[in-house]
Amino acid sequence: MLNPIRSNSLDLHGIRHGFFTRDGGVSEGLYAGLNCGLGSKDETGRVLENRARVAQHLGGAKSEVLTVYQVHSGTAVRAHGPLSRDTLPKADAVVTTVPGLAIGVLTADCTPVLFAEPQAKVVAAAHAGWRGAVAGIIEATVEEMVKAGARPDRIRAAIGPTISQAAYEVGPEFEAEVLALDASNREFFTVPTLDRKAHFDLPGFVARRLGQLGLAAVDRVAPCTYANESLFFSYRRTTHRTEPDYGRQISAIVVT
Repeated sequence: MLNPIRSNSLDLHGIRHGFFTRDGGVSEGLYAGLNCGLGSKDETGRVLENRARVAQHLGGAKSEVLTVYQVHSGTAVRAHGPLSRDTLPKADAVVTTVPGLAIGVLTADCTPVLFAEPQAKVVAAAHAGWRGAVAGIIEATVEEMVKAGARPDRIRAAIGPTISQAAYEVGPEFEAEVLALDASNREFFTVPTLDRKAHFDLPGFVARRLGQLGLAAVDRVAPCTYANESLFFSYRRTTHRTEPDYGRQISAIVVT
């Protein structure tokens, strides 16, 4: 049974959403559960079945969730209808006003953000890794929503499951690059010690970017993907275990 996490901010009339966990899928082994990552080495048929279950759960008109070819960028695109797998745009957020078209993003530690503007019936899903976040993916998503008819002061956003600061150890090069962009980013790093590197607060960083846009609401429903293995896939956990591959969870939203 699918058991997505939901945000009170996005429980709106005419809009359905969910930050989906591993619960309720048909994948097995390393991908056990609801693996929705077509870029993984899981059996394609199982992944498509998992994605169909998500679309059905949300009441989508199609048996699929539209996702883009994610590249850790600051690019958001608008979807006017379904796209074939070989024509997916390279982007890290998707916006739509099309009823019944479920859209989503895939993550395995990066931060998913879902957006809704209930009056204009504009929804969006964004994938915010640290590179995409500093490249402006949050701002680009809101800008694309405005082009589709949304007003920023009516947009509601929710941050979903992502890696926590406690689990996100980073090297000095990472820290230097982020601080070079803006010295105020220091607040998102713990102080490194002789035997321990700094840790980065990715969901906090994303939340600040959202908070600077004058939105109607910003919610955080962000359990740690690394620490909760039964619920979430985690790229970093897989790396630490030297496993050959990993699954991806999906966060999706639809205008009904």
